[in-house]
Amino acid sequence: MPELPEVEALADHLRRHAVGLTVGRIDVSALSVLKTFDPPVSALNGQLVTGAVRWGKYLGLQAGGLYLITHLSRAGWLRWSDKLAAAPLRPGKGPIALRVHLGAPGEAAGFDLTEAGTQKRLAVWLVTDPLAVPQIAALGPDAVALTRAGLAAALKGNSGRIKTVITDQKVIAGIGNAYSDEILHVAKLSPFATANKLTEAQLAALHDAMTAVLTDAVTRSVGQQAATLKGEKRSGLRVHARTGLPCPVCGDIVREVSFVDKSFQYCPTCQTGGKVLADRRMSRLLK
Repeated sequence: MPELPEVEALADHLRRHAVGLTVGRIDVSALSVLKTFDPPVSALNGQLVTGAVRWGKYLGLQAGGLYLITHLSRAGWLRWSDKLAAAPLRPGKGPIALRVHLGAPGEAAGFDLTEAGTQKRLAVWLVTDPLAVPQIAALGPDAVALTRAGLAAALKGNSGRIKTVITDQKVIAGIGNAYSDEILHVAKLSPFATANKLTEAQLAALHDAMTAVLTDAVTRSVGQQAATLKGEKRSGLRVHARTGLPCPVCGDIVREVSFVDKSFQYCPTCQTGGKVLADRRMSRLLK
């Protein structure tokens, strides 16, 4: 799933390549991705692109006072092309859900919003105000802008596990499964630590890790081509998706806790005092 650094990089890509171009037309191949109907997507036709914006893990293209906003969900992606095919999309065929043509007909650049797999969760809104998207209106503070005091306020009174809490978009916006694993590893915190019971030292370590991990990922990602962003993300991961491999810090074996539809990874030596977390949702540290 694209998280804050990748979505910021996609927004940067659109700022560099799409701003200043005129929307030619919008092709919708999968009507299910559209979560709004007024204004219609045809309202973008002929509008000048003036910006690209990120809210947490939401990406928006601004044109003519309208915002075309997408959440790429788990398997969605933005695929840029310097010269799109002029032929209309065939509804329901292939992974392309929506195509944005930019520039003159026949010479149009633009991008596709695609989604792999059978679980179709990619979502698109066209609104005059981003806060009209309920999920954006409900977002917590952005992770890269969060101060240490802001982090303490976000966690105050929250008795959930820290892994769950920092990936709750209503608490902190932008962090998903992968970067939460990385942040907790750098902070040397157990994923099962209770959010509102962190010491001052642990809170400081968490904030420092959040800032360092996300800033580094944004720095590495911004300027990349959209097609290379996934590989760049994988290359920078130290524990996430590295089950069974040695921890790059201490050499211990990276372990995994699996749930029904996802998993997370951690290092026992770095994060749980050498103890292994039981691989089930309601587990505690094994004795």
